[in-house]
Amino acid sequence: MDHATPVRRCAPAPALAMVLTAMLCLHAPQAPAAEGIVQQLLARQSCDGLRRAVAFSSRGESSAPLLLPSYRTEAQIDGVPELPPSLSNVAFVYDNALAGIALLACGDTASARRIADAMVLAVEHDPRYPDGRIRNAYRAGPLVDAKPVLPGYWDASKNQWIADAYQVSTATGNVAWAALLLLNVNQSAPSPRYADATARLLAWIEQRTRSSAAPDGYSGGWYGWDEKQAAQTWKSTEHNIDIAMAAAWAARSGTRPDQKQQAATALAFVERMWNKGEQRFYIGTQDDGASVSSTASGLDAQLWPLLAAPPGHCAWQAGLAWIDANHRYGAGYGFSRQPDGIWTEGSAQAAATLVAVKGAAPEALWQLLAAQRAPNGLYYATPSPRISTGLAIGPDSKGPDFFYYRWPHLGATAWIALAAKGWNPFTGITTVAGAKPCSN
Repeated sequence: MDHATPVRRCAPAPALAMVLTAMLCLHAPQAPAAEGIVQQLLARQSCDGLRRAVAFSSRGESSAPLLLPSYRTEAQIDGVPELPPSLSNVAFVYDNALAGIALLACGDTASARRIADAMVLAVEHDPRYPDGRIRNAYRAGPLVDAKPVLPGYWDASKNQWIADAYQVSTATGNVAWAALLLLNVNQSAPSPRYADATARLLAWIEQRTRSSAAPDGYSGGWYGWDEKQAAQTWKSTEHNIDIAMAAAWAARSGTRPDQKQQAATALAFVERMWNKGEQRFYIGTQDDGASVSSTASGLDAQLWPLLAAPPGHCAWQAGLAWIDANHRYGAGYGFSRQPDGIWTEGSAQAAATLVAVKGAAPEALWQLLAAQRAPNGLYYATPSPRISTGLAIGPDSKGPDFFYYRWPHLGATAWIALAAKGWNPFTGITTVAGAKPCSN
């Protein structure tokens, strides 16, 4: 996925790359590579965009727990489609977890805590289930009544309330990302509530999604309306690396040995998804939870294990070459294998991974990301009118209906900030400070 020579088992490279190799593989206390002008500009502008999003959504509340809308088109922009009612004022948990972590990277701990506090309230006050889950989305805005509200809208033409089945469901990866947010914030501003909510989230994953059928790991979550939710029996490489890193981080407190085992189980699944011959990851399993899905590929499933960098897995860095050959689109990257357009969020994930693995990302990639800035300070999900992922939103989909559109997107903005600031959401520290040796 990089634009230069891919890293293979930390092989030495000339000049600056040799210094970075020594830093990663030998623990030499080298200084980080100098940031380019565009990267520095992105760091400032993406952080400014996140702060503006907080101010926009606060509605005069300066300290109340807060959830940010994932997409915003408050003013019509040429070439940008109008946001449908189903996405208007909807705060997806994954996007908000990223935004909270990115705000920490931007130095705005107070705003990060507001989002974390909202997540805690979501865990503590689910409208139906007291089991520690978190929904995929909530209504955006300050939580003035001390509990989040599930999203939806009134359709006057149909005279009925409309809600979205996916938004009120619980995907395993989103639960893990909520835990990662709380772990990041707890590191900067410790609170027993953050630790307790993290433990509840991880326990929900263990109790509700663990599937010991080979390959042992964690399944996709639960989908549907409250009265008839169904288990999602496929297993995701992306979800399991999220769980592995969140559980391992939580386990370092030493109070929950079961979390250490949970981390080992999830990481072992990710290890089984690594195709050594092709030097890439399978996306996960099919619906039976056992048959490996060997054709499809998701960019995040390829990148996140490299960015997370569990100790002893330096060989995974060879996957950069496969990513570059199969997900590259112009100066950026697309979601699916042989993509039909640039995915801004994934391109920022690629930049973050390149910074973590190689010490720097190509200037052309930073320039591409900078060009996606919208007038409201957020960054477009894609420069194209629409790109496909090849995935379905849920089991009731009639085909691959998960698309990204050219809307200003909180998640894309957060990943750009994380990449430009060099902050690793899986470890809660900057890339250089958190560099691990490559042991093979």
